Amino acid sequence: MMQGRQWRSMCKGLILGTLLTSCMILLYCLPIQQANSNPPEVPVPYSCAHRPSHLHPKTSTNMSQKNSSQSCSPKVDIMFMKTHKTASSTFLNILFRFGEKHHLQFAFPNSRNDFFYPSLFQRSQVKDYKPGMCFNIICNHMRFNAPEVAKLLPLDTSYITILRDPAELFESSFHYFGRIVPFTWTIPGDDKLTEFLLDPHSYFDPEGFNSFYLKNLLFFDFGLDNTLELENPQVDEGIRFISERFYLVMLVEHFEESLILLKDALCWEMDDLLFFKLNARKGSTVSKLTPELRARALEWNAIDWKLYQHFNQTFWKKVDAYGRQRMAKDVAELRKRNKEMASICIEGGHAVEAGSIQETDMQPWQPIGEKSIMGYNLKKNVDKTHRKLCRKMLMPEIQYLTELGVNLWITKLWGHVRNILNW
Repeated sequence: MMQGRQWRSMCKGLILGTLLTSCMILLYCLPIQQANSNPPEVPVPYSCAHRPSHLHPKTSTNMSQKNSSQSCSPKVDIMFMKTHKTASSTFLNILFRFGEKHHLQFAFPNSRNDFFYPSLFQRSQVKDYKPGMCFNIICNHMRFNAPEVAKLLPLDTSYITILRDPAELFESSFHYFGRIVPFTWTIPGDDKLTEFLLDPHSYFDPEGFNSFYLKNLLFFDFGLDNTLELENPQVDEGIRFISERFYLVMLVEHFEESLILLKDALCWEMDDLLFFKLNARKGSTVSKLTPELRARALEWNAIDWKLYQHFNQTFWKKVDAYGRQRMAKDVAELRKRNKEMASICIEGGHAVEAGSIQETDMQPWQPIGEKSIMGYNLKKNVDKTHRKLCRKMLMPEIQYLTELGVNLWITKLWGHVRNILNW
């Protein structure tokens, strides 16, 4: 009799747990339909930054002024298109610190850490938005919607984004998001990535829930159709659209060079570029792509590959205009400064596995079912001069957003469910 009651109780708990988890997955992964009352359009001021007294000008020797110096003020009106699995969390940390330094106004999402992705961005998704409000920076995950973004930011805003080699991006996305893409559940064997790439059409459902995570994810993030055939004219039109809209397209594989180009374009200081690599996976969880699998991944993500090749060419033209020797010198300086900061801030000088991270505030978001994302331990006796900066540089995105005053109740509730699943 007692065993029967225990069994019924356990079954009820299992059913309730399953229902709760299912509801949370739907709540977090599905875009929330918000009331769109088409807010009236009010002209956006050129900038709400305090100029010129607050933003101190510096001497600039940019690409067109190598032989003469002149004063310039750092550009503070920035649209960063945060693409998935592209070191964008590392860059976000740079933007957060820059914004705090200059007391800038962020356009943040409300209740979660993205703008209700994968729905197209709407101004109404911005926390406390009212027509005519002034913002300097928008940088959280969104599905890009150019007209809506343009109505939110000043006309002279600098549009920036970042791309990654599509084969490596696909491997990372498959690992990180695979468990919330239902069609992957039917893939047999332990090496689901290889099995999928050997015959992707057997598993992929373009209409399937969250399918966009596993095909041309970059193109999708820019608000474009990721299921087009490569020969479709809309592909070239989409690449042209991105080229015309974004002033600087950075590359993950050349992250430091990208930051130097950004510094030159926006008249920033070297101090503004200091960073630690955030959201990195431990090596044992990274699938090593053979030449054959890499070729298959690029073929499967052919639109992203064409996009990447285009901006790889434009990137190196910018580097050539900047000067290769000058670039090498500045990159070496940035690496030296980052190494010095690591020795000041990081216990042991390197990232550690999730289980070894001592402070809750330093524990990064983990994919469902495992703890593969590395993090850092802050040194216990950091000197007073560097203590605040060290903590900010090491802080994961969710914790930093909370510190900046963003209410992340949906994200945090989903996080608790994920933690239970990770047990």
